[in-house]
Parts: sequence; C-alpha cells; structure tokens
Amino acid sequence: MTYDLLIALIGFGLVTSVTPGPNNMMLLASGVNFGLRRTLPHMLGISIGHALMVFLVGLGVAGIFTAWPPSLTLLKIGSVAYMLWLAWKIAHSGAPGEGTSRATPMTFLQAAAFQWVNPKAWTMALGAVTAYVATPSALAYLTIAVVFMVVNFPSVMIWAAAGQVLRGWLDHPKRLRAFNWTMAALLVLSLWPVVTLKL
Repeated sequence: MTYDLLIALIGFGLVTSVTPGPNNMMLLASGVNFGLRRTLPHMLGISIGHALMVFLVGLGVAGIFTAWPPSLTLLKIGSVAYMLWLAWKIAHSGAPGEGTSRATPMTFLQAAAFQWVNPKAWTMALGAVTAYVATPSALAYLTIAVVFMVVNFPSVMIWAAAGQVLRGWLDHPKRLRAFNWTMAALLVLSLWPVVTLKL
C-alpha cells in the first residue's frame, strides 16, 4: 500500500469511526450507565470485531449476498430485531451504580458479533476494501483491517469517555431516564440505513 493510500485510509477510518452510529450511541450510553472501565470490553469488541469483519469481507464473505439474495433480507431482519432489543435495554438501564443489578454492559463477544448486524459497520467494511486496495490479496485486506482497528479504538473511546464525564450530571434519575430514552430513540433512528442497505 502506498503512503498516499495509507493516509487516505486512515482518514476514512477516523471519520467513519468517530461519527455517530449505532456503536457510538451504545458506547455513550454505556459510559454513562457503567463507566469507562466496565465499557472497555465493549470498546475492544467493536475495534477487534470490526477489524475481523473488514478482513473477511475483503476475502469475499459479502459474496454470500450475491450468491443467495434472501440472505440480505435475513441480515436486515436480524439487524432490526437485535437493535430494537438493544434500544429497549438502553431505555431501561438503571442509574449509575445500579448497573450490576438491573443491567450489564455489553461483553467483548457481544460487541464483536454486533458488527455483523450493524449497517454502518457493513458500509465501512465494504467502502474500505473496495476503495483502498490497489491489488487484492489477503495481505492487503489484513493491512486495512489492522489500520481500521488502530484508528477505531481511540475514536470509540471518545464516546465512552464522554459518557463517563456525563455520569455526574445524569446522577438525577429523571435526567438519566431522559438520556437513556433519547439514546434508545437515536439507536432506533439509526436503523434507517438497514432499509436501504445494498451489498
């Protein structure tokens, strides 16, 4: 990969990772409800899980949707169902300090698996492997995956850290309830790309 292409890829990874989307909405809510330390597995699951997804998409996993079109419909249904369930969990999260009894933060494996039903993650992966590979090869796709992972982690940490900062202000039950319901609503609104998703 040339230097210019690498810089462009880093920019693409940074912009797509740090802008609002399902992952970042959930991290902001997790930072508020569970704190930065307990949200760490969630952040690692996103970064490593998405990097693996980028690599596998590069190797041709997305070809499944061309070979068997109904699989795209199944992906959309799975995405909607899972994200609605996550929105419900966020809306009903307890106050900071109640997280252990009323809810738990997303685990590493849950966050990694979530990337496969996250429409923004699909868009990022497909965009990266189609736009930033000069010569298709496993090494090229691995390079893109590693770059994405390195850029993604500090980007998503910003959202969880912002949630941590808001914990004090949201210590009031009514404020926290309003925040959680707002985050849940934004997560539901982020489902719109699922309807128009084309692979």
